[in-house]
Amino acid sequence: MATRQIRHVAVHLLTPLLMCLGMGLAYLGAFHQPEPNHLAVAVVGDNAQVKVLAQSLKDKGGNALDVITVPTRDDAIDKLRHRDLAGAYVPDREKPELLVAKAGSDTTAMAAEAVFGQVAGLQNTPLTVTDVTTPSSGDPTAQGIFFLLVALSIGSYGSVAAISAAGAGLPLWQRGIIGLITSLLVSLIGLALAGPVFHIVDHDLGAIWGMSWLYAAGILSIGIGLHTFLRRWTTLAMMVLFVMLNFTSSGGVYSPWLQNDFFGTLHRFWNGAGFVEGARSLLYFDGIGLGSRMASLALWLAAGVALMAVAGLAEKRQAAPKHAAPETAVAEAAEEEMEEAVGV
Repeated sequence: MATRQIRHVAVHLLTPLLMCLGMGLAYLGAFHQPEPNHLAVAVVGDNAQVKVLAQSLKDKGGNALDVITVPTRDDAIDKLRHRDLAGAYVPDREKPELLVAKAGSDTTAMAAEAVFGQVAGLQNTPLTVTDVTTPSSGDPTAQGIFFLLVALSIGSYGSVAAISAAGAGLPLWQRGIIGLITSLLVSLIGLALAGPVFHIVDHDLGAIWGMSWLYAAGILSIGIGLHTFLRRWTTLAMMVLFVMLNFTSSGGVYSPWLQNDFFGTLHRFWNGAGFVEGARSLLYFDGIGLGSRMASLALWLAAGVALMAVAGLAEKRQAAPKHAAPETAVAEAAEEEMEEAVGV
């Protein structure tokens, strides 16, 4: 009996230990050593001196910097607002200026400032930093959107275990409806916190709420569909998808310009990046780039709906033809599901 009990404990310990390993690999792999990786910067001007400066920066920076020249300050601001640049340096003998878009990524702006601060330092002149964006009153670093993402994600994937366990006896379409309602509640909680409570979002509240609902519904639909196949391993899978790979590639802490190529590639299509960059587009960049990020969120939801459809067919095939499982067995299975941990 003791051996059987120890084996039972060991099996249950496997999940948190794998979570520990996965979280360490993901978070440390993404955040432990932020450094420029093809950081896109520009020098403003079209004379020979500007071209020489840009080329010397490119030669010195190697793969860390992608340096271009732009003819005017207005052109540089336009590229910053399209988030094609991390910073643009305007040379001047007495008052050199660095243009940045801190609402796109405060840490990226700091990296650009570090690069061109050295350039200005060679001239013994102070560097003036100009932010071309205006963060909201309650979010001066414009990182609040990332923490809203964290809240929405935990509320969504944490609800998957509850719905799947407590609703184990319900047909999948009913669990799907519960999931849709839950995603609505999660998005409303997020909206209340981001809007009237902390003032992270000070305009376009309705649009941010719609994006939040779309994001939460995508996670819940994928989780409910996966549960049919993974059972008690669903929480681990959800953490891999929507914490380990999601938070680290969202651009909320470090942009792809300060990460390795793996997380930079995920940033192009992962749903967390879709929400963070989509919200930034809406709040700080006049909607530039919003369409592609909304399409990303819609595709994640579509994938979840498709997965639920496949899961529904699988459950029909697996259904017992005569007798349902005893209530005690269902209760034990539900209890096992609820034992899964939720973490970030």
